[in-house]
Amino acid sequence: MEEKETGGKSMYLELFWTFFKLGLFTIGGGMAMIPLMQGIIVDQKHWMDEEEIVDCIAVSQGLPGVIAINMATYIGHYKKGLPGALIATFGVVLPSFCIIIAVVEILHGIGDNQYVNGALAGIKAAATGLIAYSAYKVGRQVLKNAFAWVLAIGSFAAIAYFGFNAVYAILAGIVLGLLYEAVKTRKNGRAGEEQ
Repeated sequence: MEEKETGGKSMYLELFWTFFKLGLFTIGGGMAMIPLMQGIIVDQKHWMDEEEIVDCIAVSQGLPGVIAINMATYIGHYKKGLPGALIATFGVVLPSFCIIIAVVEILHGIGDNQYVNGALAGIKAAATGLIAYSAYKVGRQVLKNAFAWVLAIGSFAAIAYFGFNAVYAILAGIVLGLLYEAVKTRKNGRAGEEQ
């Protein structure tokens, strides 16, 4: 596929440049990056298909750390092993590292400026919209049956209303998903025997 067309050093450069641009131009953090990453990785670069990127999102969200960094590491490793993971991760982190140092220096000098506060409020609102769009897009790909809907709604309620830790919701989802697949497989096996 794509890897054969752009082998060796050019693939490493492409990984770095792709994730550098994502890190540079995506405002709102990791969750806001998901729809952009999906568009670039699946639709433009064809490095992964829809199911593979959903798996990448699930694993990246389930692990400690920032989802954007986890996804960059996952995709870099998927394409070019450990060196690819390191290069993609460095690419996505470098812009934030440089920009945050510059912003802290500038904000330290500006103090409590109403225009800066207004700009930050606008950025927060835009980031909220990107995160909502990301949830919608991933939900459309993942919520394909009643079990998935019940699990998603139950997890949301447990975290939002009952204060459950998200890690426990993820672990519960893993266990319930395994049980669901085991029951479904057993049921299909019995149906096959009866025929």
